[in-house]
Amino acid sequence: MTTVQIYQVKGMTCAACANRIEKRLKKTDGVIEVQVNLTTNKARVAYDGAQINDQEIIEKIERLGFQATLNLEEPHSEKTILLQRFILSAILTLPLLWAMASHFSFTQFIWVPEMFLNPFFQFGLALPIQLFIGQSFYIGAWNALRSKTANMDVLVVLSTSAAFLYSHYLTFTSIGLPFHGLTLYYESCAVIFTFLLLGKYLEAMAKDRTRNAIRQLHQLQPKVANILRNQDLYEVPVEELVVGDIFIVKPGERIPTDGLVLEGHASIDQSIFTGESLPVEKWSGHTVIGATVNQSGWLKVQTTKVGNDTALTQVIKTVEEAQLSKAPIQRLADEITDVFVPIIITIALITFAAWYYFFTAQAFGESLEKAIAVLIIACPCALGLATPMSILVVSGRAAQLGILFKQGKYLETLQKVDTVIFDKTGTLTLGKHEVVEVEARGWGKERFLQLVAGAEMTSEHPLAAAVVAYVKNQGISIPTASAFQSYPGYGIQATVERHSVLIGSPKFLVGNHIDVSFIMGKVEAHAASGKMVTLVSIDTKLAGYLVLSDIVKVDALPSVQRLKRLGKEILMITGDNPFTARSIARQAGIERVYAGILPSQKAELIRGLQEKGKKVAMVGDGVNDAPALMASNIGIALGTGADISKDSADILIMHGDVKGVVHAFTLSQQAMKNIKQNLFWALFYNTIAIPATMLGFLEPWLAGVAMAFSSVSVVLNSLRLRSSKMG
Repeated sequence: MTTVQIYQVKGMTCAACANRIEKRLKKTDGVIEVQVNLTTNKARVAYDGAQINDQEIIEKIERLGFQATLNLEEPHSEKTILLQRFILSAILTLPLLWAMASHFSFTQFIWVPEMFLNPFFQFGLALPIQLFIGQSFYIGAWNALRSKTANMDVLVVLSTSAAFLYSHYLTFTSIGLPFHGLTLYYESCAVIFTFLLLGKYLEAMAKDRTRNAIRQLHQLQPKVANILRNQDLYEVPVEELVVGDIFIVKPGERIPTDGLVLEGHASIDQSIFTGESLPVEKWSGHTVIGATVNQSGWLKVQTTKVGNDTALTQVIKTVEEAQLSKAPIQRLADEITDVFVPIIITIALITFAAWYYFFTAQAFGESLEKAIAVLIIACPCALGLATPMSILVVSGRAAQLGILFKQGKYLETLQKVDTVIFDKTGTLTLGKHEVVEVEARGWGKERFLQLVAGAEMTSEHPLAAAVVAYVKNQGISIPTASAFQSYPGYGIQATVERHSVLIGSPKFLVGNHIDVSFIMGKVEAHAASGKMVTLVSIDTKLAGYLVLSDIVKVDALPSVQRLKRLGKEILMITGDNPFTARSIARQAGIERVYAGILPSQKAELIRGLQEKGKKVAMVGDGVNDAPALMASNIGIALGTGADISKDSADILIMHGDVKGVVHAFTLSQQAMKNIKQNLFWALFYNTIAIPATMLGFLEPWLAGVAMAFSSVSVVLNSLRLRSSKMG
């Protein structure tokens, strides 16, 4: 049986570390799939529980030199430790930077204390930086080399150790000699470590900000629930709730878990799931979602889901899964990272040889300085962060808008889609009929509706419920039928307050000898516009009719228009009749319509488009559209917030609004644009910086600064997506 587990991994410093863990675990018997994310410091492993277990996987990760645990709490100490080390390193580095003023002619006016120029004083400042503050880099380098790989730590350790040891050699071989004019490189080691720590601290802060969306969702979970037992209220921890428990929700309280309303009426703020600011009215028979807020009113609710089955937990799980997954575009960065460090070491050796034998008169110190700068300036981290940072931020932003991407790869796939197919019922429309017109003949409208609703009250047909709801909303009292007979597919017959009432299709009334010929023109006109007409006979005479229609969602037309502006071809497929289909499509601004299509035929239609080279996204309700959703390149399900586990969909719009589809496309395009910007910057930086450093344009300490901030720039660019506008 396949088990999927997520592990917290500490000690990863660059993309090469994540790649190393992935490669080693993939070679392990029983491991099916591995995804390691440098940004979240987590590893997602799918494995065969019969061949390997959690402890064995943890041991394999730890043998590579990393710490692994099943505890997924974010490590709060990381930022604190980095900040403390940076401050200590900066204090020790400041005198060394001050001493550098004596190295350049344009800074000769700056007074430098004589002690700061003393080699032994500089050695005393650099030693704790090299051995204590830089310890984590040495550990990372050793673990990488022990695994027969190389990462960023190897570059840092090679460069700083070479500079430190060469300076150490000059310091102790110049005892008794004047130290003025002696060229040392202690400041290079110190500045490199200091700015690397600053960069890592800023990076850790930025990563922490990207995780805010998930953290806020965790914090929304109420701690207690007011349970009703034997007519008394008891406050119990939410963890103790079981399915079937009945709890009370008062105004201002968060609903403790998912449930079914038994009694009461309340306005519920569901914005954390749907992104919508307007509250939703809930009463008996409605479902409520845990962690949403009761703004006003009172509810008695029966628990339907607890623990890992709740909507909130499923949302968190889905977003975390997306953040852990890799987009296909990341393969480029992974392939470059795998060979990056060995290539840079080779380039550094070539640089040293070129400067030593050709550009200088065998000046060992100057040649070493150029090689050190090459080792430092190269930055695989920016490449490794380019894709996962963008996916992390966009996944969180999407969750805030009520959109769930099941995996990060769907962000890349969606922006390639050129054809969007909409289902009709429940997708472009509200999915329920409403009375839009009433025509009474020979009866007052109110009395006509009274008798109709009295007859329909006993019926279980959805259209009957729509009629009753309409009459209730008009404030009209509804009498009780004394006799009732249903004729499935045709209509109903009832006796209401001694009046014989027939309601149904023209065929049903004609079969009961009611003349409807003079009204058939209107009936056919309404049918041609996609509406449904129910005729009413009272006491053997045609008394009028009701027109019902499935209402198009208010955001359907503007959303379709925006998708067209994005260059998408829009189609609608439905199992409904052609008249209704064309009417709804016209209201939604869609020209191409396929009506009378069965669910299996929808999938065939999609495959036909794909054979013509189209990239297809199917938008449906996730239930009867399952075959089409799975056949498409991207399946988008419009849900209700409570149902977020529709396996057939790749993307879920929790609030069910059509504009969520537009937002998903917008986020996908923004994410891919951002990833490409990050990759371009990372590749451009290394392409320009490495040759420039080989030619001697950058000092080692300046190379360290540039290297540190190249990673930070990628992170900051990704963070811009947190406030992206949807238009």
